Amino acid sequence: MKGAMNGLKLAWTVYRKEITDALRDRRTLLTVLVSSVLMGPLVLVAISVLVASLESRAELREVVVEGIENAPSLKNFFERQTYTVKAAPAGYEAQLRSATLADPVVVVPKDFEAALLRGEAPIVEIVSDSANQRSLAGAGRVQRLLAGFSRERVMLTLALRGVAGDVLEPVQVEERDLASTQTRATQITGMLPYFVMMAVLYGALNAALDTTAGERERGSLEPLLANPLERWVLVAGKWGAVATVGMLIAVLSSFSFLPGQWVLRSDTLAAMFQYGTREALWFLVVLLPFAAAVSALLMAVAIRCKTFKEAQASATVVMLGASLLPLINVFSLGSDSPWYLWVPALAQNVLMTRVLKGEDFNAMQIGVPLAVCVAVAAAGVWFVARTLRSAAVR
Repeated sequence: MKGAMNGLKLAWTVYRKEITDALRDRRTLLTVLVSSVLMGPLVLVAISVLVASLESRAELREVVVEGIENAPSLKNFFERQTYTVKAAPAGYEAQLRSATLADPVVVVPKDFEAALLRGEAPIVEIVSDSANQRSLAGAGRVQRLLAGFSRERVMLTLALRGVAGDVLEPVQVEERDLASTQTRATQITGMLPYFVMMAVLYGALNAALDTTAGERERGSLEPLLANPLERWVLVAGKWGAVATVGMLIAVLSSFSFLPGQWVLRSDTLAAMFQYGTREALWFLVVLLPFAAAVSALLMAVAIRCKTFKEAQASATVVMLGASLLPLINVFSLGSDSPWYLWVPALAQNVLMTRVLKGEDFNAMQIGVPLAVCVAVAAAGVWFVARTLRSAAVR
C-alpha cells in the first residue's frame, strides 16, 4: 500500500513537470486557443453566413428569365406573386458554371403563348449548375413557382368549361414532419461533432509526440529513465499530462458553442440550434474518455520513433482513421447500427449527433464506448511502459 502511494506521488511529480512543459510549448498553446476557444464561434459564423446568404437570396424574390418577352402571361403571374423579373445576362451558362451567377435561369421558348392557346404544353427549362450550390438551392423555389402557374392555368381552363377545379384533386395531401426542431437543425449543424473531435485529436497530438519521440530526439528521455522509477509511474505521469491537454481542449470546445451562438447571423438557425449547458455537459461525457484513449494511442505510436518528424508520419495513420470513421455515420442512410458503438471516433460522432438532436441515451450507449476507451487507454499505457522497459531506449 505504501509503495503504491509513493508511486502515485512520483507519478504526480512527473505529471506536473510534463503539463508545465506542454503548456509552455507555443505549438500546444496555439492549438488549444485556435482549435478550442475560437472553433465554436468560427464554425457557427461560417454556417450562419451560408444560411443567411441563402435566406437573403430567397427574400429578394427575384426570378431570372431568358425570353420573358415570349410569355406575357407568365410575367404577369410572377409579378402577381410579388416577384421581380430580371432578364438573363449574356453567357449565363458560363456564369452559372463559374458560380458568378447565383440564380437559376428560366428559359422560355418563343412559341410559349401560341402553344398555350393550342392547348399544348410548352417546355420551359430551369437551367442551374449542381456544382453551384446557390443556384441549385434556388432551382426548387423556381420550380414550385412554375408549378403554381401551371395549376392556375388548369383551374382557369376548367372554370371556362364549367368544371370545378376540385375534380383534379380528389384527395388532399398534407405533410407531417415527425422530426423535432433540434433534429432538423442537425441537417445543418451535423458537422459540429466532427470538428470537436478533430480539435481534441490535434490538440493531444503535439503533446503526445513531444513527450515521447520529442524527448528521445532531444536526448532528455534517457536521463529520465536513469531515475529509480517504476516505468508505469513515469508513463502514468506523461499520459496524464497529454490526456489533460486533450480534455482541456474538449472542455473549451464544447463550451465555446455557447458564446458562439451570439454571433449567429441567421435568425432561422438561431431559433433551431438549441445548444445549452446540458448539451455541452453531454459532449464532455462523450469526449473526455475519448481524449484519454486517443492520448494513450498516440503515445504508443510515437514511443518507437526516434524523431519528432518520424512520429508525425506514424501518427498520420491514427489521424486518418479517426477522421474517416465518422464519415460512416454521415453516409449511412438508415438508422445507426449497434456496432457503431464499438468503434472509437465513430461512436463519439454518433453520440454527439444524438445530443444535438435532443435524443436520450441508455446505459449501453454510454457504457460500450466508455469500455472501449478504457481498453484502448490501458493498452496504450501498457505498451508505452513495456517499450520503456526494453533495451530499445538508450
